[in-house]
Amino acid sequence: MQYQKTCLEAFGYTLPAEIVTSAEIEQRLAPAYERLRLPAGRLELMTGIRERRFFAAGTRPSAMSICSGERAIQASGLERGQIGALIHGSVCRDFLEPATACAVHHSLGLSPDCQIFDISNACLGLLTGLVQVANMIELGEIRAGLVVGTECGRQLVENTIQRLNTDTRITRQDIKHLVASLTIGSGSVALLVCDQALSQTQNRLHAAATLARTDQHRLCQSEGLANFMHTDSERLMREGVTTGAATFEKFLVECQWQTQHIDKTVCHQVGTAQRKLLLETLELNPGIDYTSLETFGNTGAAALPLTMALAIENRHIVADDRVAMLGIGSAAGKFLPAA
Repeated sequence: MQYQKTCLEAFGYTLPAEIVTSAEIEQRLAPAYERLRLPAGRLELMTGIRERRFFAAGTRPSAMSICSGERAIQASGLERGQIGALIHGSVCRDFLEPATACAVHHSLGLSPDCQIFDISNACLGLLTGLVQVANMIELGEIRAGLVVGTECGRQLVENTIQRLNTDTRITRQDIKHLVASLTIGSGSVALLVCDQALSQTQNRLHAAATLARTDQHRLCQSEGLANFMHTDSERLMREGVTTGAATFEKFLVECQWQTQHIDKTVCHQVGTAQRKLLLETLELNPGIDYTSLETFGNTGAAALPLTMALAIENRHIVADDRVAMLGIGSAAGKFLPAA
């Protein structure tokens, strides 16, 4: 997929105030750690995540998505009537129905002609939404679109801690499949995409490549972030990176780039081991990558675009950089838009 007139115009994000360290989580896990004879510091050592943040208990995703969407609109300088599509793409949503996009659309005061819907695609939801909006712009269907999402991970972490402390059937081997649940954090981000003729930044979206390996879809399964998540983390990492390498080849062809043409990268923020293996496999310099996982944890579909917003704000990404967004979903699919 190649794009000729689409620009990634603006970001908006909202961060929770409450910070919870991995050390604090391990303190709460004292009964499980004592029973299983686990050493303190294991969680941060395995994942590289020092802390994560949580929104207040009971926070609806739409509430934070409204804040992030408003900030993206304000940063873009576009009129609300120019926004022809709104996509809510996070794992978390307010209800099974209606679409969470409905509440966001209403509160942002967008046009009744604006197309609104949710996209569910695990950690690739917002990137999938980005490509859908870009396609709509390229087709001339709309002139601008807003992609937004909010992950509220508190309940998943709380439930996992309670289960580990109370279920005495869990063994040291079993705990490996629950560690990923303890890495989850909360965050919210919005991306505003528009036709080049409307853009003040001229930050072009050049191309995207995807590859789905759905034979691996059982490696990470959850009935919802308020329940439990079962993840074969080691195998998911290997299979995801293998798929990533194959997709990266497609990506370079679509962009008509070579690896050395990439100035900066932003990976999915799941853990330091996955990031290290991915960059080594793709032969990319870790120095050009930007991370937020150390202090925000794994914020699901919000993780990659939120990290890119922070990279721009902190001037890791600057004007004229060629940036590769390297996303992985739990079905080991790979998704790489470039801006």
